[in-house]
Amino acid sequence: MALVLAETVAGGAALLFLTPLWSEVRRGFFKVTGSVLLVLAVSTWGSISFGYQGGSAAGRLALWLSLALWILTLAWVGLLFAGADKLARAIGFCSVPLSMALLVALAGTAGDSAVIGFLQLAAGAAFLGAVLDGLLLGHWYLTDRGLSRGPINRFTSFLLVAVVLEAAAVAAGGFGPAADSTNTSFNPILTAFGMAQWIALGMVAATALIAVMIRLTLRGERASAVQSATGFFYLAVITAFAGELATKVKFLGGG
Repeated sequence: MALVLAETVAGGAALLFLTPLWSEVRRGFFKVTGSVLLVLAVSTWGSISFGYQGGSAAGRLALWLSLALWILTLAWVGLLFAGADKLARAIGFCSVPLSMALLVALAGTAGDSAVIGFLQLAAGAAFLGAVLDGLLLGHWYLTDRGLSRGPINRFTSFLLVAVVLEAAAVAAGGFGPAADSTNTSFNPILTAFGMAQWIALGMVAATALIAVMIRLTLRGERASAVQSATGFFYLAVITAFAGELATKVKFLGGG
């Protein structure tokens, strides 16, 4: 859970600050999204704290970085509510490399290569960040009727690309049983029999189909097209998170 939460915060923050959204949507969207990211950042720190085992240098680094991340997220969200937009944006931008550093630290806990582990986490961040920010953006269209289709079309394109990256990440993890198949923390069907990766691949395929449906839906000119696309984003959140949880079983168990 710590891995999936960290991916979501990293991807959500990156797509929030590394895209032109700041000049396209009202600050209220950043307040809403930032508040969600803050809850997820605190949850990431709590999950890492719960799962941390003494003696792991990578785990210790991840613990401190996750603490710094939620404090930094609290800072920029608080400044945004206080009206200090420029400073909030600057600090929010700094949270992106910090979240990437957290993924690097977490990659050091992987059963296999830390490099492969980071690439898998980065793909997961793009995957989960696209569905989360896309869902929140779809809801924002209900409050900002004059917003163009550009932002949500962009996030749909991000999701389509992220699906490909995630599929590659799942495949990179292999489809055999986990090395530590005796781990009783998970259902043995997911570990000893290697079902987790197949479930993950199925969820990625389902998300890909949903992404295509979102793209087709947004071709409609009526405002209801965005509402329908937002409904599809709801489904994408479910399939994407389920897929990430499944594939991280193999990540923890090694290849």
